[in-house]
Amino acid sequence: MSLKTFTYNKRFNLESGLSLPGLDIAYHTYGTLNRKKDNVIWVVHALTANSDVFDWWKGIFGEHDLYNPNEHFIVCANNLGSCYGTTGPASINPDTNQPWYGYFPHITTRDQAAALDLLRQHLGIEKIHTLIGGSQGGQIAQEWALSNPGIHENLVLIATNAQHSPWGIAFNESQRLAIKSDRTYYSNTANGGEKGLQAARSIALLSYRSYNTYSETQQENTADKTEDFSAASYQRYQGEKLVKRFNAYSYVRLSEAMDSHHVARNRTPDVTGALARIRANTLVIGITSDILFPVSEQKLIAKNIPGAFYAEIDSFYGHDGFLIETHKLYTIISDFYNKISFNNTIKRQLETSLN
Repeated sequence: MSLKTFTYNKRFNLESGLSLPGLDIAYHTYGTLNRKKDNVIWVVHALTANSDVFDWWKGIFGEHDLYNPNEHFIVCANNLGSCYGTTGPASINPDTNQPWYGYFPHITTRDQAAALDLLRQHLGIEKIHTLIGGSQGGQIAQEWALSNPGIHENLVLIATNAQHSPWGIAFNESQRLAIKSDRTYYSNTANGGEKGLQAARSIALLSYRSYNTYSETQQENTADKTEDFSAASYQRYQGEKLVKRFNAYSYVRLSEAMDSHHVARNRTPDVTGALARIRANTLVIGITSDILFPVSEQKLIAKNIPGAFYAEIDSFYGHDGFLIETHKLYTIISDFYNKISFNNTIKRQLETSLN
């Protein structure tokens, strides 16, 4: 499916009190909205992903996968602040007729959720069967479920948290320090900060994988090497790969948005009280080897969302397991729907017997 763009011509107010003079939201849709309008699957992507979910989440989304266009109307939008068509640092500021770059205002996961809801209204969608997101996508999904209760019937949260941790913030700040140590970042040009972004990606990978992952995949076959190690070349390659498709200014703003994530902010005294407000049927999935979003964070979410289900997957790939272990996710999510269906059947039987 081709990329589409929704243009919002009014000012878009940010949580900070600032505003954007307008908003473009780039998005993909797959399949057709059915007559009952009850087959919407909405995906919220993670940090550097994009709206083409059929490209990066094969095995979960595709013609013959769990979510397919023959049964579902699938929507995925590029997140606010990214560089794939939705308004972000590389976009033109209509007030200056120049790209924003480093002058793009700070945003939060709550702002990102608000942008998604504008697109929902534009598409005429009143109900979403399932809202699903992993990592930062899961953070944004929680914000959306809290800000617009009653819209989402089911919520699937993978490898995410209710409040970004000091550990996660430290990783993000280390990456931003790397980007900003590249003096070209301050040039505010299309290629600004590229060397810094390459270093930032190298740091990020250490949090996405694990000691065991690198020991298995980057182990040397000889004891004779004194330089040019596989692990080192792998880090350089991954950094170069990201630079070819992403933007340093977007990376800074998106990582700051992740740091801002806190479902209780200006809502309740604590995270547990905020999570208790979520009414969607919820599945929370943790990855046992995830060092960036450890399973304790997913267990906290599941414990405090009423009626939530919790599941874990073992993965060799750490945090990246949510993108790679699609067969395991397929099984867990399918089982979740079976449990929901069973619970609804029992509920109807009870209601009938009481009447």
